Amino acid sequence: MKVLVVVPTYNEAENLSTLAQHLFDLRIPALELLVVDDNSPDGTAAAAEALGMRYPGRIHVLRRPRKEGLGPAYVAGFREALRLQADVIIQMDADLSHPPEYIPALLESIKTYDVAVGSRYIPGGGIASEWGVARRFISRGGDLYVRWIMGLHLQDTKSGFRAIQRRVLERVSLEALRSKGFIFQAELMYRCQQMGFSVQEVPYIFQERKSGGSKMSVGIVMEALWRSIQVRWTRIRTNGAEGR
Repeated sequence: MKVLVVVPTYNEAENLSTLAQHLFDLRIPALELLVVDDNSPDGTAAAAEALGMRYPGRIHVLRRPRKEGLGPAYVAGFREALRLQADVIIQMDADLSHPPEYIPALLESIKTYDVAVGSRYIPGGGIASEWGVARRFISRGGDLYVRWIMGLHLQDTKSGFRAIQRRVLERVSLEALRSKGFIFQAELMYRCQQMGFSVQEVPYIFQERKSGGSKMSVGIVMEALWRSIQVRWTRIRTNGAEGR
């Protein structure tokens, strides 16, 4: 089983070496890393390519011409993952906020389910102590809003830490996924839920990024508010028949 970790990046050069080491120290057979870089000015793509010399055949780099947001980067990464014949695709951030040591638990879940979602908000999950009360309140409030609008059955709607079976991405209409920011994560799960794919949440402890800056902005938050409504009322399209 080929497992491909897809990591979208923008100015994450200083995190890549540590991330790659943690991933490959897991000793998961046939695990590879795909870095999807949006033309980072800090040389993230070049750093990833240099790492490829340390881990021959295990690191792939997809260079994109400009910064377009998380959603378009993931769509490009998913297409590349399918081209590379990945059986399971792992979504995670480059900043080590998603601890790689939880990947085996996601892979265990994916043996039974179509999608395994790393969740901060089920028993056993949690958030690093650096988060203050206000940040926690905003995060949970956002989840409640998205769950209410979209009717999602997930506790952690914004989670970007997941394992996805190849068959899911082959059937979801990738070109129909239009969200740019973190609401992309909820949009993808909404499509999966509406198509009847099975989903399980797996607990993990979210960590504060070790270095670099957050990509959050007012524009991303505003997109999440209106895009949730838009996604809820957009007709589902698939790469095959409707449903399963």
